[in-house]
Order: sequence, then C-alpha cells, then structure tokens
Amino acid sequence: MQVQNKSNFDYENLVLCSTREVLKETMAADEEEYYRDKWTMFGNEAEKVEIGKASAHMKYLEDLSQKAPDFPVPLRAHTVWEGMTVKLSFPPLLLQLFSLFFFLFLLIRLFIHIFSPSPSSPLFPSSSSTVIIVSTSSNTTSLPIFSCFSTIFPPLPSSSPFPPLLLAMTTDTATSPLALVLEQEAQFGSTFPPTWVREGESLVLKCGFTSAPLPFQQEVSWFRDGVQLHHSSRVDIKTASEMASITLRGIHKEDEGVYSVRLRTWDGVQEHSAFVYVKDASAAVVGGPASPLAVQVHDVNKDYVFLTWKPPSADGATPVEGYFGQWVRCNDQVQKMCHYPVFGLKEGTMYQFRVRSVNQAGEGRPSKATEPVLTADPLEHTRTMVDEWREIIITKDQLEGQIKVPFPPTDVHACEVSDTYVVLSWTEPEPRGREPLTFYVEQSLTGKNSWRLANMDKVVNSPRFPVFDLEKGKEYCFRVRSVNKYGVSDPSEPSMPISLGKTQAAPASPHSVQPFRDTDTSVLLQWQEPKEKDDILGYYLYYSEAGKQNWQTINNKPVTKTRFTVHGLKTQREYVFRVKSVSRAGNSKYSDESSSILVKSAIHVPSPPSAIALLLCSGSEMVLTWRAPAWNGGDPVRGYYLDQRDKSVAMWREVNVKPVKERQFKVCNLADGHYYQFRVFAANLAGIGKPSEPSEAFLCEKWTMPQPGCPYDLEFREVRHDSLVLLWEAPLYEGQSPVTGYMVEISQGDQSESWTPLNDKPIPDTLYRVPGLQDGQTYRFRVSAVNEAGVGRASLTSEPITAETQPGTKNIEIGVDNDGFIFLAYEAAQMTDSGEFLWSKNYRDAIDAARARVESKQNRSVLTFSDPTEEDLGLYTAEMSDNPNQSSSYNFTAEGKLKPLVLGISLKSGWQVDISEKGEVRLWLQTESLSKDAELRLIFNDREISSTPHRKINFDKAKGLVEILFDQLSQEDEGSYTAQLRDGRAKNQFTLVFVDESEQLIICSLSQGPYFLEFLSWIVTEDCELVIKCKVLALSAGPLRIQCTPEGFKLYCSLKYYLIHIQRIDARNKPGSSMQKVWIEIFNPTENDKGKYTVELFDGKDTHQRHLDLSGQAFSDALLEYQRLNFNPDVIVSDRAKVTKGLPDVVAIMEGKSLCLTCFIDGDPAPEIFWLRNDRELISQNQFSITKEPKCSTLTVTNVTMEDSGKYSIFVRNKYGSQTVNVTVGVFDHPENELNTIKI
Repeated sequence: MQVQNKSNFDYENLVLCSTREVLKETMAADEEEYYRDKWTMFGNEAEKVEIGKASAHMKYLEDLSQKAPDFPVPLRAHTVWEGMTVKLSFPPLLLQLFSLFFFLFLLIRLFIHIFSPSPSSPLFPSSSSTVIIVSTSSNTTSLPIFSCFSTIFPPLPSSSPFPPLLLAMTTDTATSPLALVLEQEAQFGSTFPPTWVREGESLVLKCGFTSAPLPFQQEVSWFRDGVQLHHSSRVDIKTASEMASITLRGIHKEDEGVYSVRLRTWDGVQEHSAFVYVKDASAAVVGGPASPLAVQVHDVNKDYVFLTWKPPSADGATPVEGYFGQWVRCNDQVQKMCHYPVFGLKEGTMYQFRVRSVNQAGEGRPSKATEPVLTADPLEHTRTMVDEWREIIITKDQLEGQIKVPFPPTDVHACEVSDTYVVLSWTEPEPRGREPLTFYVEQSLTGKNSWRLANMDKVVNSPRFPVFDLEKGKEYCFRVRSVNKYGVSDPSEPSMPISLGKTQAAPASPHSVQPFRDTDTSVLLQWQEPKEKDDILGYYLYYSEAGKQNWQTINNKPVTKTRFTVHGLKTQREYVFRVKSVSRAGNSKYSDESSSILVKSAIHVPSPPSAIALLLCSGSEMVLTWRAPAWNGGDPVRGYYLDQRDKSVAMWREVNVKPVKERQFKVCNLADGHYYQFRVFAANLAGIGKPSEPSEAFLCEKWTMPQPGCPYDLEFREVRHDSLVLLWEAPLYEGQSPVTGYMVEISQGDQSESWTPLNDKPIPDTLYRVPGLQDGQTYRFRVSAVNEAGVGRASLTSEPITAETQPGTKNIEIGVDNDGFIFLAYEAAQMTDSGEFLWSKNYRDAIDAARARVESKQNRSVLTFSDPTEEDLGLYTAEMSDNPNQSSSYNFTAEGKLKPLVLGISLKSGWQVDISEKGEVRLWLQTESLSKDAELRLIFNDREISSTPHRKINFDKAKGLVEILFDQLSQEDEGSYTAQLRDGRAKNQFTLVFVDESEQLIICSLSQGPYFLEFLSWIVTEDCELVIKCKVLALSAGPLRIQCTPEGFKLYCSLKYYLIHIQRIDARNKPGSSMQKVWIEIFNPTENDKGKYTVELFDGKDTHQRHLDLSGQAFSDALLEYQRLNFNPDVIVSDRAKVTKGLPDVVAIMEGKSLCLTCFIDGDPAPEIFWLRNDRELISQNQFSITKEPKCSTLTVTNVTMEDSGKYSIFVRNKYGSQTVNVTVGVFDHPENELNTIKI
C-alpha cells in the first residue's frame, strides 16, 4: 500500500516569505528622514547618525540570515510497507538565499519510517543504503538504489556557488544511521615547519595538497598572528593544484610571528600554523646594535607627529644609549626613550620615518620605515559637510566669513610629558574664521607672571607644540594666542602648572623562568611577569647550551604572553634560558637563568597497535600477534591489553588483566566453531593508549592444513638508500612437515597489490638483505613459509618503508684499542634516555660475555673482543632498543677466515751503535715513515730525557729515524734507553741496554758504521743479467740466494749492516732491505724472468759481486714452489708456519748463568725449526742445547759469557710459509765486579 498526501497549490502565484520586499519598505520609510538628518547635521553629529543607521541595517541583515527557509507545504511523516516506493515532493525554494548547510540540516531531520512485516527482520538491512543526489544540471534528480524509497528535490539555481553533493544513508548497525559521502576534497599534505629567516631576505612558505582543490577551496587564506595577509607589492600569495604558497620579500622583524594557512573543507576549515623567526641582519658597524622595530606614527597634525617604537633585542657590544631618527635626522641629541615628538613638518606633505639604535660602537641598522603619512588638519572632517547625492561640499569656513581677528584657543594642557620635553595641546577657537590660523606659545614660571614667547622663530600651524628647554624641578604655565592676517587674539587661559616628568626607569625583570619538555627539538618556556607590569610591551627570550654561556636571541619581536615554545633546539642537548622585559624606557636586565633541561619529547600515551594476525588455532585456543604502535609516545611500551568479543555480541570483554610484555598472546577458553574479533591496547608510563582497529573475525577451528602457517613480526634493519635488511619470525604452525625455507615478495608503492618474488629458491634463514632498491621509493614486503606440501599463507603485509639513508647514519667501525684488543664501535645519530645499545650476532644470537664485552657511553657503544678466534666469525649487528631503524652491521669475516688487526709501528732497524774516528757515539733506530703528528718519548733509566748540548736527540718523522748523539761517553750515560713512539692510535716502544766498555769502543772505532756512497740501483746488461748495485763502506756479505713466496721470487743477500735506503724499481720488481739483508722481489714471475742475477757490493776499496743463475732446473723448481704456495691463499693464512708467542724483545742475564729461550710454534704441516745467533745457524753442541717439538722449541745456553751477547733468532717454515722472530740478549758482569755492565 502506498500513501501519498498532495495538496493542490498554485505554486506560480504563491506568496512566499518576501524578505526582499520587507527590506525595501523599511528603507523607503526611513529614507526621507535619513537624508533630512544629513542635510542638517555637521561633522561628528552627522557621522554618528550614519554609523547608527548602518549598524541597525547590518543587524537586520544578520537576523534575516539566521532565519530558516519557509516551507509553504511541510513534509509529513508516513508509514509504508517494506519493499514499497515512496516519493516525497515539495515546491521549489529560494535556496540561493540560504546556505547549503541549512539544506543539509533539513535533510538530516527528515525521518523515513519503514514498517517490517516480520518481527525478526532488521529495521535497516545491513547491505542496503539510500543515495540522494543533489544536482545543478537538471530539474529533478532521483536515484533509487535501495528499493525502499527514493527522494526528489528541486535543483539548485544554475548560479549557485555550491558544487554537486552526494549524500548516502547507510544502515550498518555499527555506525550511525545516516552518513554523508562527499566529493573528494583537498587536504593539506605537506606543511611548513617552524622557519628561520634573516632580516632583509625573502620568506617562502608552502603547503602541499593531497589532491586538487575543489572550486570552493580555491581561496586559501594566510594569516600572521591572526591578521589576514593580502596580496601586495611585498606579499605574493599563490594557489595551484599542487600547493599553496606565500612569499614575503624584504622581511622585517615586524614580520615575525605565528603564520597560519586555512583551507575550506566540507566540515569547516583545516588550519596549519608554525612560528617564523626573523634573525637580525649583520650589524652596520662592528659591535653595533640591532635595529628597533614597530615604529608607529601618532597624533598626525599639520606640522607635528608623535613617534613610538620598541627597542631591539640585541644591544651589540655595549648597551643601547639612545636613538636617532632617519633619513633627515629629526633629533640632534640622542633620545633615550622609545618615543619622540617631531615638529616643523610641512602641511600637506607625505612623510616616512625610521629609527636607528646607538651605542658606543656607533649607529645600528635602520628600522623598517613607517607607512607614508600625510600631514594635515585632523579636524578638517568636522568642518565639512558632503551631500553625496548632489555632490555638494559645504565647509564651516564658508559660513564664518564675518570673523576677522580670531578668538583665543582653549583647554591648554600637556598631552605628552617626558623627562626632557613637554608636548602642549590645545583646542582651536570656535568659530575659527575663514583665514588660516597660526599660534604663539608663551611660557612663564608658575607664580611669576613673566610671560615670554616659547616658540620664538618657529611657526606653529597645528594645536601641538613640543617644549624642550625646560629646567627639571621647576613648574611652568603656558598660554596660547591665535594669529591670522587680521591680528593676534588675546591669550588663552593659562594651563595648570606643568613640569618635566621623572626619568622613566627600565622595567623590572621577569622571574621564575621554567622550561618544560615539548618535542625532540622544542621546549615550552614559562615565566612570571614582574609586579610592575603596566608599561611592559612584551618580552625577549634568550637561550644557551648549559655551561657554555653562549647566549643567543630567540625572538626579535616582543612576546606579549608569559609562555612561548622555543623551536630549533638540538635533541639530547641541555639548555638554559633567560628573559628580558621590554618597555618604552628600554629593556630590563636579564632574569635569572632557568634550570637546565635536556631536549627530548614529552611523554604521551602510545598510538594504537595494528595488524592483528592469527598464528595458530587448536579449536579452543588462539595464538595472536600484532604490530607495535607506530609511536611509543616518548616512553617504551610497557605492556599490552587485549579485548575480545564474539561476532554475534556487540560488547567487548577483557582478555588479560596483567599487561602482556611480548607482542604475542594465547587466548584460551574459546568456543569451537565461533567467530571472534580482538583489539589491542598499548600502555606506557603515561597510560593506556587508544585501541587498535578490531581484527577480522577469526574462526575458532583446529588447523589441519598441510602447508605451514604465516610468518609474522616483519621488521626492518639497516634501511639505506639502496638496500635494507628484512627480518621475520618463523610460523608457529609448520603443517605436515618442517619448514624448509621462505619466499620473500616485494611491492613498490604503499597501495599497490602487484607482488614480485625476490628469491627463486626458498631461503633457509629468517632474514634477507634486499639489494637494488631505488632511492626515495616506498616498498612493502610479505613472506611465505615453505614445506614439503608447498607454500603456506603469506604474512601480513609489512608497513610501507622508504629507501633512504637517514641524516647522521653511521656504520660500525673496526679498530684496535690502546691495549691491542680488536673492537667494533657504533655511534647512534639520535639517543634517548630510555634507549639502549643492543649487540647481537647474525641478528639473533646474544653476544657471549666471555668472548667480548660491551661498553656504552652517551651515543657511542664499543664491543671489544677478548681473544678473537674463528669462533668469533660472523655478522655483528648493533641497534637502538627504542628505535630499531638506527642499526648497522659488520661482517667479521675475510674469505671465511678471521683477519686479526695489527695496529703498531713497524720497525725497520732496531737500536744500533755507531762510533766515529773522533770518538763520537751515535745510538739510532729506524721505523716506518711516521706522520707529522707522531710523538717521541725517550726514557733513560726510568726517567724521561730531552736534548742537551752533551746529548743531542734528533727525531726525523718522515724517515722514522731516532738518533741520540753523544760528544763523549761517560759513566752517567750507561743504562737502559727506551724510545716510546706514538702515531695516532699506533704505538710501539724499543729498548737498548747500553754500557761503556773501553776495549769494545776502541774496536768499534776501528770500523766505521754503514755509510752509503751510492744508493740501491739496478741495471740490465747486454747478456740480460739483472744487476742490483749499492756502494756501502765497511761491508761484508753472504751469497745471493732465492726464496719463494706466495707473491713471487725474493732474491736476497745477507749483509752485516742495515741499509736505510729503499728505492722502488717498477710495478713487478720491488727492492728492499733490513738489518741483515738486501733483496729484490719479483712479483708474479713468468718465463721472461729467467736469467743470471748479480748484486754488486762496494766496501770502500774494492767491488764485490754475488751471482745467482735463475734458469734451467733452478727456475723450474722455483716456479713450481711459487705456484704451489699461491694455489690456496686461504690455507696459507691459517696453516703457514708461525711463532705464536714466547720471545721478548730484550733479555738481560748475568754472566755465568744459563739462558733459556722457549717459543711456541704453529702450522700445518709441522714447521721446520732453526735457531740462529747473529744470523748464523746454531746446532745443539757444547754450551748450546736445542729441543724441538711439533708445537714448541727451546734453546738453552749454559754458562753465558760476554761473547754470548747479541741477536738470537728462531726461524720456522713449512710448505705454506715462514717466519722469523728476534730477541736481543745482553750479558752483564757479576755484582762484585766494578759495574753491572751489559754488553750488546
């Protein structure tokens, strides 16, 4: 059954609510009296009447706009059967007179009742909705999506400014019965942050849109401190489809403040605000003050104006002493107060004013110029009547032509009183007359009646006059005479006694300055105003890092409130603050410093968790997991709370009373076959946050599928511009067989559903390094587990992640500390109080405290290895506990083998002793080349020594040469000499036990030390022989020999003295020398390197040669050995012969004792062992006893004598390499002898 109520109305002739006609009748009734009043009233009286009429008219229009639309035939309630169609009609309305929102309001108030024939049927089916379209393009529009009813509305006029609007009535029981579906509107996407700009520069602020603005959103409004900004010569406002922007050119300190941008939306207005700080421009002179601001012009007259301004925040090197006007200087004396009367201007002239601060350094920069002002009679409008309809202007001057000699002025008084001047004011005579007036000002001491002219040669054209030459402490009376061309009036009545005011003191300082945490880069500052606050214009704020006293200005425009948010601070830095009061008398002293505050974000409740997933179901239990909150509120999440509900029940029920620490929980006592929904709350110290979105409805049914469940807890580490590391947890449900690997998929963009596999074969680990990402692109990931039955369900999609390297990101560094221990160090870009460094191995395993220790200080953490071995190989990671995005890793491997680091200074030649023919003694040693920052400490018998005339010390850093030169030895020079060298983190020390034995010195003096006549060089003869040549005095040498190395051939000749000069030959042939040898290395030898090699030596008289025939079988054997050594470099590194420990650098022993030297050896196969003394092999006989074991060897020297002193060496070798370790042995006499001497 359909019910329709219709009435037969003549809509064409229907009289509606005629507000327009009512308005016309009202104005017509008032018109005659309104214009009569204008003709008969002058000046202020006529203006008051006009304002009153206009106010009444505006109020009438306002009341009219609040009147609801008039409906001649209102809609009535109807009851219909379900499934029927209802058509509601009403006559057209004058909707163009009313806001669209009135129309929406009436629509929402329209009730449609649907009668259901079945008691069990819902009032509104959950899958149905009613859609109503209001269009401006047709007469009527009807869209019956739901069969219950459709509604027809009249169209909006074609000139309506409102766009088409889509309304939808939904019937979801979980939501409101009526919802509005509007056309997609623009919102602010990107916004501008707090901004800093320097005085005189341009300011540009931009806001991006999420979509193109709709027609009604085209006008974007910009405001500064609540005052709307408009387009001008300095201000450029633009609105495009992508963004809105504002540009201010030539910024001034007056432009500092809160800038807001407003965008109209369907719901109202979206607004974004941020503070813009204007910094002082560079000073005009060194130490000069900053510019004043807020220069304003008051009390404009024909020849007089009054200026006021505010003092600057920065005094410069010395306090501001006063101010000068510009450009033509208005004052000769410095004005200390921030106000000044300017007299002597020309009537009818445009003026601008600006002010400069002055201190001992000079004048500062000028302030912003005022807007142009026109000097004129401010009362001119009171003497003029204008008939707008007939364009007739009548002035009082035209009606006062009979006035000749003027009347005296009245009401003489002081309108401005300062400690240096008084500004007089009076009222012009009434009637004034037609002729122009000027004035004479007279003054007299109170009670003297001795009047004299005050303006002297100054012409006073307006009823204002500043008097400067008054004496403090005395009272004056003033009177004024009117003057025109007909004569001078009588004097006015004298003023009341007037005297100079007291010097205005600077305001009192604020107090109780307190900072409060706000964000990671801002602090909320509050303070108490002083008791005497009447003259205070605002406050200047200053900050400094705690303990540095490096004060910086925060604002350059006085803040009028007693709280302010200070932006631009550095996270995790401590700051202190102080405040100044500002008045016309200047700035106050600084307030007391605030307490220091560490800049970090204030604590809030965490944001809601997300992505609730089901990991396992047993039929009565469900294991759930969820994603952590995107923001923890500034404090770590301390636990989670869960709610559950049956799908058929609307009420939520608590699952756990105690918080859950982990993001995984087993929900018990569920009914098999029921659907359940869950939600999660996160909690921290600030409280419990909002709940997550309800999960999907999970069916409580035991899992029996053969494929594994979904992995979970996808996380990111080491996010860089081209790569990242993805981690996840293995599924709790494995299926019919164990999980064998994982498949990883990637999707570019934050909404795309196009997935691309990253791996062709399943990967066994629960982490994957994703390479080849594009800088700045956004990606999502998901992971699936694999077993014998196939690929299981994919995990929940990860959060979108952008491939970019965050500013300040640092990687793990490796090094060796001062004690020789290898360490890994990581430095965090940002650090919070609750943040901790977490070190792990392969992202999962904890660090074994027995093998490495962790030390953290501030934002740096160091992992130091106690004794690194192959057990310590692996991938080491460091991350922040509260921000895993700050993370890095280091692969502590090198082709599968550990590379121990050595950070020391290499020695080329140990301590040597040279004695010249004149008896001068030279002690020297040589290391590798050192940097210019290298340091040397010489220790003699446990005390540090320096250069003296008797004992000169030379240190050539470039050559690594340390020398001690004695002009003549004495017993005081005997003892132990230790050279301690440090170059950056590298260091080493070398010791010499030195004694003076006259016989030995005589022997040494007969043989000159190594002296080069010609340095090392080489030539190739016509017979293709390579000749290595050097000329050295007093030299003995062994035969030329060959040694095979993994790099090639090494041809060497043993010498008696150390050669200090090394000269590179070419890329494949490298010469070198040591204390005992000179050699040339041939890298990567080939058949072309066959031939006869000769080294030529010169002893000062004769030339000696050493030859080696490297051809035939000798070359073949050497090449085969090289190829064998070079076959497997990995084995060479670990299994070559080497000495692990045992020999010290120096040994001192008493004569007659037994010397025992023990070394521990390693290598596979077991190395050959040789002991040498002064580079000659020792055999086990007489006083020398040698024992050799696979891992150990001992040399025993019984009944040592002075002749047993010297250099002892152990040489070990196997098929993979060799090593030599040296020790210097010194033997000293028995105590009963004259000295405990050591012979080296």
